[in-house]
Amino acid sequence: MGILRLVVRIMGRISTFRSYQFVLLLAAALAVVAFYYFGSERQNFSTTTKRIKQTQASHNTNRNDADLTVDTRLPHTAGSEEQGWEGQDVGGESEGFRPRMVDSDAGDRRYHALMMFTKVDKSRSLQDKFKVAMLSMVKHGRFQEGEVLVLHFVSDPTSKELGERMLQEFLLDAMFKYEVLFHDVVALTQKLFPIVEAMQKHFSAGSGAYYSDAIFFLSVAMHHIMPESLTRIVQLDLDLKYRTNIRDLFQEFDQFPPGTVIGITREMQPVYRHTFWQYRKENPQTRVGEPPPDGLPGFNSGVMLLNLGAMRASALYNELLEPSNVAKLADQYRFRGHLGDQDFFTMIGMEHPELFYSLSCGWNRQLCTWWRDHGYGDVFQLYYRCGGPVYIYHGNCNTPIPDD
Repeated sequence: MGILRLVVRIMGRISTFRSYQFVLLLAAALAVVAFYYFGSERQNFSTTTKRIKQTQASHNTNRNDADLTVDTRLPHTAGSEEQGWEGQDVGGESEGFRPRMVDSDAGDRRYHALMMFTKVDKSRSLQDKFKVAMLSMVKHGRFQEGEVLVLHFVSDPTSKELGERMLQEFLLDAMFKYEVLFHDVVALTQKLFPIVEAMQKHFSAGSGAYYSDAIFFLSVAMHHIMPESLTRIVQLDLDLKYRTNIRDLFQEFDQFPPGTVIGITREMQPVYRHTFWQYRKENPQTRVGEPPPDGLPGFNSGVMLLNLGAMRASALYNELLEPSNVAKLADQYRFRGHLGDQDFFTMIGMEHPELFYSLSCGWNRQLCTWWRDHGYGDVFQLYYRCGGPVYIYHGNCNTPIPDD
C-alpha cells in the first residue's frame, strides 16, 4: 500500500507539471497569433501577402478569354483608324493579354504584326527561337508617342499558355506601348479552308488538300478573314533576329507603287530554279528561277508586308485566288510546290510581278545553305549573296544566327 501511495503521488506531480507546461505553450501560441493579428497592417509578413493576392487578382483581370467580337484590351475602342478587331467577328477566341499595363487608348495608331505560334509547347527549339526573336525586337524597338505595337499570335491552347508566361519576361524591358492578342488556330483554319482548299494540292507537301495545312495559307487570304478596319499587317516567322527598329519595317508600306498588294523579299537559294525545272527545260530562255538581279528567283515568306486594303481592292489578285486560275497557272508553269503561301506568291509573281514590292534582302537575310550542298553549289552564291545592311536575320532550316 505504501508503494501504491508513492506511485500515485509521483504521477500526480508529473500530471501537474505537464498541465503547467501545456498552459505555458498555449499562452505563447496565443501571443504569436495576437502579434500577427493586431499588427497586420504594420508588419511585412501580412502586407506582402496582401500585395501578392492583389497582384494575382490584377493579372486575372487582364487575362480575359473572350470572343473576337469584343476587344478586351482597351477601356474604349471607338475612333481608332486601324483598331483591327473591334466589333468584328473574326472567329475563335482571343485574349486581351497584356504582360504589363500600357496606357494605350482608342486614339493611338496601331502597328500590327502577326506570328504563327503553334506546337511551341512541344518544341524546345521553337521556344529558343522565339526568345531570340522577341528579345531582339524589344532591344531595338522604339515607337513614337501615341503609337502601339500590336502583336498577334495564332496559337493552340497549350502553346498560348506557354506564350503568355514567356512574353511576361520577354516584354518586361520594352520601351514602347504594346498589346498582345492570341487567336485560336482551329477557328482561323475553319474560315481559311474553304478559300484555300483548291490551291493546297499544288503547294502542299502531301498529295491532297489537308484541313490542317490550310493555316499555312493564312497570308494568302487574310484580307478575307480580318475585319476591314485592319488595313495593314506584317507577318513574321519565329526564327528571326532583329537588328534594327521594327517600326522601320512598317515604313516600307509607304514605298508600295499603286496596285502593289504585298511586300516580300526574294528567295536567297536556288529553290525555284529546282522547282520550275520542267518549265525551264521547255523554255530555255526564261527568267523564271534565274538569280538576281535580272532573274526571277521567287520569294521567301519569312517577312511579309500585307496591305490588306490593297488586297481587298485588287480585282487581279482576287481573280488569281479562284481555283480555275490557280490550276491554270500551275499547269502553265508545270509547278508543284510544298511551301504553302510562299509557293503561291512565287508562282503568281512570275506572271504578275506588279503585285509585289521587293523588299531589300537585308529585311529578310536568309541564312540557310541547304541547296549549296544538294546539287547547286556552282550557282549558289548568285542567289545567296546580299549586299547592304542586314536589318533582320532569318535562321531558316535551323541555321544558327550570328551574334551581334
